[in-house]
Amino acid sequence: MSEPLSRRKRRFALLGTITHDVITQASGHILSGEGGVLYQAAGLCGLGQPVSLYTHVGQEIFARVRPMLDGWPACDSSRIRVFPGPGNSVFLHYPEKGERVEVLESHVPPLRPDLLLHDLPDISFLILVINSGFDILLRDWRRIVRRAECPIWFDVHSLALTLELHTARRYRALPEWMEWAKGTTYLQANLTEVAAMLGEPERTPARDEIDRFGGRAFDLGVQAAFVTLGAEGVLVLQAGRTEKVRSPSATDVVDTTGCGDIFCAGAAAMLASGADPIEAAAFGTELASEAAGVSGIEAAYSLVRNRGFFA
Repeated sequence: MSEPLSRRKRRFALLGTITHDVITQASGHILSGEGGVLYQAAGLCGLGQPVSLYTHVGQEIFARVRPMLDGWPACDSSRIRVFPGPGNSVFLHYPEKGERVEVLESHVPPLRPDLLLHDLPDISFLILVINSGFDILLRDWRRIVRRAECPIWFDVHSLALTLELHTARRYRALPEWMEWAKGTTYLQANLTEVAAMLGEPERTPARDEIDRFGGRAFDLGVQAAFVTLGAEGVLVLQAGRTEKVRSPSATDVVDTTGCGDIFCAGAAAMLASGADPIEAAAFGTELASEAAGVSGIEAAYSLVRNRGFFA
């Protein structure tokens, strides 16, 4: 008989894609480095939360990130599968206004679920981040959800983008989001992703439409949905209650890449510690606001680690 979840040592399983990002800002400044699901890993490991990474990665990227992961005591990288070639290569442009522009140049095969299915009895919190849209097949994700006995956080992210290479990806209507979200505990999306799930990605949803989206999510078993609003904070949707958690004002913004991912890490760590969704969102937005003042994975990890967290 397996040990009850409440007695197990906390252990996060993190699914997603490790990417190499080239980022062009509106000012013309260019940044580059590894990203994707590494931001959530940096946040969780910086907070001292044991994390196992379940991902496929290109050999060229892994050669650069392995020394970094080996230096994070809370990180278990033994579940990473390495494939020949460059892996997931992404170009991101942040315009003065509006959504960022993303071009995916290459990707690795979708995650095979066998290792995670084997490990599920020892997992206390599961996070899936769709970084590329090629991360995992829906049928394999459904197998994982059916077997999981722990809370599940699902970040829609790039699932709402067209599955195209070498060209700017467009937001699309996403009717299949319900199959992905069914049986998960927490759902994360930004306003444009919510619009895609409502079938109109070109139009910012009104408050009643966001509430309608929340109602659909609750019918699927979701306990709380976090709709991120950038610098404004996050809307926390729960059955019968919607509350806006404002983000602290960020000073000296350097790079906003990964801020939503750091929010996820902070909020998930709080939820796993027993906090309610509002408390979790407040901590996540505070952490994300601070992360905007640094650039890159290692800087994000150092910032979170130096900040401290209750065990």
